[in-house]
Amino acid sequence: MLTFFLLAAVAMQASTTDPKCTWATLDGNKPLVIAHRGASGERPEHTIAAYQLAIEQGADVIEPDLVMTKDGVLIARHDRYLSTTTDVASRPEFADRRRNRPYGSGERSDWWTDDFTLAEIKTLRAVQPRPDRPQDYNGQFEIPTFAEVVALAKAAGVAIYPETKAPAVHAEAGLDMETAVLTALSDVGWTDATAPVFIQSFEPEILRSLNTKTEVPLVQLVYELPGGNAPEANIPLADIIDYADGVGPSKVLVVGKSGDSTGFVAKAHRLGLFVHPWTFRDDQPPADGIAIDEELDRMILLGVDGLFTDFPNTAVKTTQRSCA
Repeated sequence: MLTFFLLAAVAMQASTTDPKCTWATLDGNKPLVIAHRGASGERPEHTIAAYQLAIEQGADVIEPDLVMTKDGVLIARHDRYLSTTTDVASRPEFADRRRNRPYGSGERSDWWTDDFTLAEIKTLRAVQPRPDRPQDYNGQFEIPTFAEVVALAKAAGVAIYPETKAPAVHAEAGLDMETAVLTALSDVGWTDATAPVFIQSFEPEILRSLNTKTEVPLVQLVYELPGGNAPEANIPLADIIDYADGVGPSKVLVVGKSGDSTGFVAKAHRLGLFVHPWTFRDDQPPADGIAIDEELDRMILLGVDGLFTDFPNTAVKTTQRSCA
């Protein structure tokens, strides 16, 4: 299990913390700014340009979601389907690749990453999936491999936070995501608890398996269960401590819709788990309608250890001026 060495090393490496500041984080260091899909509020998500902009803005960590190609290569995409984040729908050469596949509780008609080789994926170009965000960069950037994102992070001296997306579904298709992730990290010497890496997943099974194979910090993502009078996570914290080092909760699990603390951070910290809530967006206020800097300040005062954000520039500025 993780000591505090990684968190301290990342914080010290990526930014200078005022020694007069007192932070309520688990390790006493400034909370990490985690660039969610890169600076995805300003560039098409999961592109080298989005990650590079996040690094330039001062993010401590860049986050690639990982899926796999037909030939077993890890690429950075949030979803296994391609229609919303690439120009695949406008490519006549791939028109016959569209097909219905099970997705969630139903089916989806789309183009799927594991129906394409890496060479074919590299011919596509990324687009901004959210219509309310800048479309100026659509069609300019290719889809990066995980190895390319790792190389960028290592050269820039920032940490990396890969999420394994649907590892069980990939396994059904004969694609071993777990081995591919560990191999990519091993290739650059990132194998122990001090490596600037966090591996996250919503699926506990892959984290339980990884816990027996790597010392790299593991993070269980959790979301709010529907119903009930108070926010409740889909996986109890007491279970998570058996195999993970931290927890990534939906932010409503930390601060309820009324704007009040749920006590989630304090409980996780008592169990020795660091807390990295998601996702903070300048263009999407929380349920109680406060401004983004106020929302971030509120989380920082509660002691969160990191912040997933689409707009790392805002979060960097907030952490620089927020000192409890």
